[in-house]
Amino acid sequence: MSNYQKTYVTIVKQAKAKVIGFSASYSKFIERVTLDQCSEGLATNYSRSIANIALDFNRVPHEISVEEINTYLYHKIVDEKLSVSYFKQAVWGLRYWFRVFGMEEKAIAMPKIKKQETLPVVLSREECKELFKAPALFKHRYILTFAYGGGLRLNELRLLKIADVDLDRKQIHIRLGKGKKDRYVVLSNLLIRKFELYLNEINPKVYLFEGNTPGEPMGTRSMQYVINEALQKTNIRKAVTMHTLRHSFATHLLEDGIDIHSIQRLLGHTDIRTTIIYLHIAQIKTRLAHSPLDSLYNIPHE
Repeated sequence: MSNYQKTYVTIVKQAKAKVIGFSASYSKFIERVTLDQCSEGLATNYSRSIANIALDFNRVPHEISVEEINTYLYHKIVDEKLSVSYFKQAVWGLRYWFRVFGMEEKAIAMPKIKKQETLPVVLSREECKELFKAPALFKHRYILTFAYGGGLRLNELRLLKIADVDLDRKQIHIRLGKGKKDRYVVLSNLLIRKFELYLNEINPKVYLFEGNTPGEPMGTRSMQYVINEALQKTNIRKAVTMHTLRHSFATHLLEDGIDIHSIQRLLGHTDIRTTIIYLHIAQIKTRLAHSPLDSLYNIPHE
């Protein structure tokens, strides 16, 4: 269990012990989270925010007025200088909590969260090459190239099992990715060539990328450490995370002429609007419109 998870468990435990009615209400909340098949990360973040609010008010959240909550959030952001991330998790958590207890009007009355229109950081192809050759360890180089080569999310990468890699079909089976959906993504020929060497040298048991405990997946922080350590050996000055490799994967495919709908499927995006953002980043050469009749008979376009 990570330090973050330990802190969240402690805060929830304190709220159960100190706030009257919180224990029973929280059980109902977790039951709904489970039935809705929400991710573990969502449950953790919402629980932490809800428990903090309950402790600060010494009341269960649905007994706190919207006006009190607004004042509380204002104080946290302005006076205590807490992050925007804290604000978002608190608002989203409260909305969810209110809906569990049938308080739709309260949920709607929560502050609106303005969607940021920032574009993701993307590495150039040369920067990718520089990053991939930076680690001294073969395992670390393989982790980075695998993340980029399949456009995988961090959790998809760390929870990938050896059995999910299909060398014959050149596919990677992503099981229960974001939104609890399975999908297949492409497997690079370069990764296929190194696959047996990787297995023989690293000797993983179940998961392709395991930590110190055989048969257990590598931790999130350990994977972030891999890319952070590699970055220190490069001239890259961009704010890069493991997710940057996924953004770079999508952008480079678009620049290679792959259509946006194919990229959407590979990334596992439910909404095409999420994928379209890469159109604002990719460096695509525009072509003059021409008649398809000319193409039929190989007539040059002038």
